Amino acid sequence: MLTSDAYNSLSKVLGALRAHDAETIEALADPRLRNGRPAVEAGEDGGLADVDGDGFGAVEGQALVSERAAGVLRFSEERDPAVLTQFVRLRVIDPEGAYWRRGIEAATRWLRETGSTELRVPFTYVTPQDWPGVGSHPLGVFVADQRKYYAAGTLEASRVAELEQLGMVWSVHASAFDAGLEVARSYAAVHGHFLPPASAVWGGDGFLIGVWAKNQRAAARKSRENAVRRAAGESGVSGAGELSQARMDALDEIDPGWCPAWEIGWQRCYRLALAHVQAGGALPAGAGEVVVQGDDLGTWIAGQRAGWNRLVPAQQWLLESLGIDPDEGGQAARPVRRSQDEIWEQNIVAARQFHAREGHLRVPRQHREEVDGEQLGLGSFVANARRRAAKLSPERRAGLDALGMRW
Repeated sequence: MLTSDAYNSLSKVLGALRAHDAETIEALADPRLRNGRPAVEAGEDGGLADVDGDGFGAVEGQALVSERAAGVLRFSEERDPAVLTQFVRLRVIDPEGAYWRRGIEAATRWLRETGSTELRVPFTYVTPQDWPGVGSHPLGVFVADQRKYYAAGTLEASRVAELEQLGMVWSVHASAFDAGLEVARSYAAVHGHFLPPASAVWGGDGFLIGVWAKNQRAAARKSRENAVRRAAGESGVSGAGELSQARMDALDEIDPGWCPAWEIGWQRCYRLALAHVQAGGALPAGAGEVVVQGDDLGTWIAGQRAGWNRLVPAQQWLLESLGIDPDEGGQAARPVRRSQDEIWEQNIVAARQFHAREGHLRVPRQHREEVDGEQLGLGSFVANARRRAAKLSPERRAGLDALGMRW
């Protein structure tokens, strides 16, 4: 290889000669020179004459090679003059070109050795010493330099094309997001959601998908908060740390609920419970009955009933749509277990009492009606009856209709 370290001494000698005799070195880079031309020797007039073929002859309009240079450059007859031309241009006239070719050769070898399809090389990476021609090359720095030149618009189009053929990654940040997005798709395909805990690791490379997802959620929430501030007329709001709309859309396609307004663990348990019910399973009545992906759904549901009033309306609506009644936990805990018919009749008594007093059955969701000294969740009863209207018997629907039920 022309960039091999074996040629270092020769390139240094030629570089030194060029400092004293630039025209001679330029002549060596002329492709019209051929090894087969007669060599030169000093003539009577101080010039150079052709001799035994070990040197280089004159080319019209070009300076002749001095005897000192010819002594250094005694290439054999078999040497391709085109190779000599390329060597002089690369290693002496254009040493930056040598750095480029060496970098390209090292990058090609790196791709072959790693099996990678993308030129995503760590900044500190240096090629092994035993790689012929490109040993101990700072490939990470070389790749970073090309990104810098590309961003500044100073990288030649031919070099851009050559790097892209090798799979150059121009934006490491964008590439990192794309890589995370692919892992997110894989995770969601297996788990049915993209709500990994912060400790989650996924993929053959041990990708920290939990930490990645946490960072994306933080950026998305900051984007939403800043959007509200800008809409309120606040100026000078920095966009640093925000997640672009395009990236949020890409994550929404994987899982629309990937970034909820509440705690991620709550959303994950809700999604697991929803999937369980949709698959034909019954909601667990106690702890340990249903454990999915490490989450005990029975314990979680009991916690939601116990802390119902601390949930936001959207969470309450989601739980109700899942079939979770906040009052069922209390009823199940009573010493005397009553039938569903008995519970229904007791709530109808409370509804009639409310209707007689208020003149309607528009009961607030949190309202509790006292009947015979017992507090009944009439608001929850009416809301659940409305949601389950299609499953109610004609007699039960008629009883509520008589009280002015608004379905």
